[in-house]
Amino acid sequence: MASEVLKRISKDEKEQARLLSELKYELDMQSRMTYAKQDGKREGKKEERENIAVKMKNMGLSTEQIAEATGIRF
Repeated sequence: MASEVLKRISKDEKEQARLLSELKYELDMQSRMTYAKQDGKREGKKEERENIAVKMKNMGLSTEQIAEATGIRF
């Protein structure tokens, strides 16, 4: 476990605290990056569905047909 690694690295409590803080920061940044990627993917999928809906409307399909095909509710 990470805390055991920290204990082996240094017996100095201040150094342990610094390393633990650094580890927490890195984990937080990884979590934020994961969330940002997921959010970006969701937004991209939404934009793609909207673009497809516009193309379908331009092809003359009904609102009901577009809603059924894209999952977008009007």
